[in-house]
Amino acid sequence: MRIKVNNKETELPEASTLQQVAETLALPARGVAMAVNNRMVPRAEWPTRIICENDSLVVIKAACGG
Repeated sequence: MRIKVNNKETELPEASTLQQVAETLALPARGVAMAVNNRMVPRAEWPTRIICENDSLVVIKAACGG
């Protein structure tokens, strides 16, 4: 299935969870948030949140600075 991750088309297996997306994208275990269709998804829901065709994901990585 096709989804958008930060406005880039990405191909994923059907019925992928948000956790599987995080693993596929090699996201760090901490300092990352994800929103599906402009709604933040708590990390505790990632293993059960199924991604659907044409969903739009936004990945936000924490950055240090000042």
